[in-house]
This record gives sequence, structure tokens and C-alpha cells, in this order.
Amino acid sequence: MADHALLGIDLGAGGLKVSAVSLAGTLLGEASEPLETSIPAFGWAEQDPESWWEALLTALPRALAAAGLRAEAVRGIAVSGGAHIPVLLDAADRVIRPAILWSDQRSAAEARELHERAGAAIIATSLNRVNPTWTLAMLLWLKRHEPRSAERARKLMLSKDYLRFRLTGSWETDYSDVIGALMADHRTRAWSPELCRLIDWPLETLPPVVEPAAVVGGLTPAAAAALSLRPGTPVICGSNDTTVEFFGIGATRPGMAAIKLATAGVLFLATEGPVVKPPISCYPHVMPGMYYLATGTNSCASAHRWLRDRMFLAPGGEGSAAFAEMDRLAATVPAGADGLLFHPYLQGERAPYWDPLLRADFIGLTMQHGRAHFARALYEGIAFSIRDLLDTAKGFGLEFGATRLIGGGSRSLTWRQIIADVTGLAIEKPENGDASFGAALLAGIGIGAFASPEDAVERCVRVVGRAEPNAERHRLYGELFAVYKDAQAALAPLSHRLHGLVAR
Repeated sequence: MADHALLGIDLGAGGLKVSAVSLAGTLLGEASEPLETSIPAFGWAEQDPESWWEALLTALPRALAAAGLRAEAVRGIAVSGGAHIPVLLDAADRVIRPAILWSDQRSAAEARELHERAGAAIIATSLNRVNPTWTLAMLLWLKRHEPRSAERARKLMLSKDYLRFRLTGSWETDYSDVIGALMADHRTRAWSPELCRLIDWPLETLPPVVEPAAVVGGLTPAAAAALSLRPGTPVICGSNDTTVEFFGIGATRPGMAAIKLATAGVLFLATEGPVVKPPISCYPHVMPGMYYLATGTNSCASAHRWLRDRMFLAPGGEGSAAFAEMDRLAATVPAGADGLLFHPYLQGERAPYWDPLLRADFIGLTMQHGRAHFARALYEGIAFSIRDLLDTAKGFGLEFGATRLIGGGSRSLTWRQIIADVTGLAIEKPENGDASFGAALLAGIGIGAFASPEDAVERCVRVVGRAEPNAERHRLYGELFAVYKDAQAALAPLSHRLHGLVAR
């Protein structure tokens, strides 16, 4: 039984995960709890913040049990969560409405208007181009379509900050999440009055900004009792999930890259100082003075789960077994899935198209295609979508070397090799690639268990696998990618027509 441990909590779109980590970086135990997303209309995505707390009440005790930890062994706790996700509280600290997720596309009109009205100022101030992913556009939508919700707001929190508020009762955020709201001035590392004025958002509703590794309080007696932990256990601010997980895989030098196969597919690149390449996103890194670029496709593991549930999961069946069967079948099909291609636009698309009306499709079907081909085509289609991101980034002059693969999809040897073959990048798998692991390292920095971020990475991060691209398959995938791109361009107008028919 470990004498000392760190807890990392990550609030993802598909579930909440808790990891217990030793001071040597060993994963002692973990547990997760799924989360339900409400889709009230096409392109919308919301979650009830109360469900986040309920998921934590379930997952954290199970993680402690899996690790064999006593409450007194937990030295510190840090939280990460999806960026951009606003939670509004009223004067009594009650949640006003469901939280709008980063994948939600309802604020497309507001984003266009903000860009046309003040796009250059927004980019110069907060490093990024406005689109429906960013909190700034979401809040303008709320002011117009749910004015009473906006009027009642007395506190604005980002997703991880609300969950941490339930632990400590304190109200803070970090600089990376402030940039993620698109409401910060990167020169002052604080909220921007100018950007807030664009949407008439009151500054007094915005939390103080602290460092990600800052200790912001201790567990309240009520939270400690609910979670079977010690009151006063130090709680660290944390940061958004992409910032935390990119740090947690050891990407601490400029030029290091990562690909994330989770609810969304994300491509990362570490940089020295801010590199502004809209619409690629730029966020502050945990490492002092460093930033990182991130660009993402909306549907990755969410598309994986969608296909599993509709084609591979028998009634009453077990989800992980169905995923394993998909993986086994995908490995039996040759590269290219015998001409079956998949565009993974199940929730519209972010980068590189920023088109909420795009629809997913399988094209090239023949009588010879079966379930194994659909599994392979899904893996390849998401890899093509990531290559779309990669080629766009390279078009800006950005260079990528060996790249670390993270997220649930990284466990698949087949998918890992497909990513290498499609992108042409050497793919490394870190031993621990979850944001909850990175959050635990932040907790260690915060309580002084690690001397610095570099010390935490040196002591705790290890690479356990590598996939080199196969030259012959890379050439084949290059030809298929050209078809993928041509088909995307040809089908986009049809997606718009279909949307118009359905909306009518």
C-alpha cells in the first residue's frame, strides 16, 4: 500500500476519470464514470454540471479502492476539464442552465459576426480566431437567445473550475483556460476588458487567474466526507484537459507533437512563445514561456463508440468486448478497406473546415464489404481527418517530428499503425497519456513533491511503444487521401442541402 499518492481528476466530454499516481509516476489505480450529453437540436451539445459531481462521487472512491489507498495517503488533488465550457452560477451559487460543450455549434452566427466586427483585435489580444468552439461566442448567443440566464449570472466558471469549486468552495481559473475562453489578453495574462465589452459581459462575474499548479484551497469537510478523503487535503487549480495531457506526456520542448484519439481527435505542437496561426488554436503551456498549438476534428472516439453501438454491440453486450472485436476485425482487412472511405463528420466539423452542417458518410460500398471493412474504414477515416489537420498545419510552415499518441484509441495497435502510415509520422506511445495523469503531476508540483515541471516529467514520464510508418502503405494512403479530399469537397454542398431539407 502506497504511503503517498497524488490524485488527478479529468472531466472529459464522454466521462470523468480519476487516476491515483505515486510520486515516482506509477499509476496505482484508476476509475472512470461515463457522462451523458444532451443534444436538444442539431449541432447542439450540453451537459448538466451536477452530473459531473455525481460522476466524481462514484469514480473517486473506486479509484482509491483500485489503488489500495487510505485517505491519509492522498497528498494533493488537481482537476482538468474540457476547455471553453462555461458554467453560469446565480447569486446563490446555483447552476443556471446546462453547460454548453466545446463541440456545440449553435453560436456560428455570433462567431461570424464577432470576427467581422472585431476579428483582428480578438486575434491580437487572445491569440485565436473566434468560432463556435470558444466561450466568447457561446456567451453572446446566450445573451441573445436566453437573456434571462445571462442576466442572472453572478459567477462564470470553466468546466474544471466548477468541479473544483465543489471540492473547495473557492473560485479561480488559470491563464490557459482564460485564453480558452477567448476573453484574455495574452500580454497581461488576465481577463481582457476590451474583449468582454464586445459582448457586454460584466468583469465582476469572472474569477481570479492563478498558475495551474497553484494550491487554491483544501477539501471542505462536506466534500471530504462525500469522497472519503481528509478535510483540508490540498487542491491545485489545474488547467484544461489539452494543456494538462500535453504536459503529462512529456511534451516539454519546442517541436514536440502529439495526436489525441479521444472524444475529439486533436493534433498538438509545442512552441517557444505564442505562435499565432488562425484558425489553429494557441494556448499557454504548463512550461513557463512555452505555448502549444492545437487543432481538432469533432468526432473521433465519439464516432468509434457510435459505430460500435450500432453495428458491433449486441443487446446486453459488454462495451469493451465490442471494441475489442472491432479492433480484431479491422486488423483482418487490408489497408484502404477495399475502397471503403469514411468522413467522420457526425457532429459537423471544426478544423480545417469549420462547417457545422457537414455530415458523415461511408462511400465506395460494394457487396464485398462487411463489418470488418466498416471498422477499418472508421479507423482510417479518422486518421485521414487528422492528416487533414496535419497538412493544414504544415501549410503554415510548422514542422512535426516524432509524435506521441494519447487518448483511448492509442491502446489499439492497429489504429496506432494506421495513424503512422496515414500521416507518415513516427508514433510513440507514452506509458500514461491521460489528462488525469497529467493533472496528478500538476498536483505534485503544487504541493512541492516535484521541484519543477521538468522534474515531474523526468521522474514520471516513460515511452513504452513506437510505430514507424510503412513506406508502401503511406503511398497508398496518400492516393486514398486525395480521393477523401475530393469527396469531401463534392459532398459538402449536398450536406448543406440535406440540412436545409431536414430543418424545413
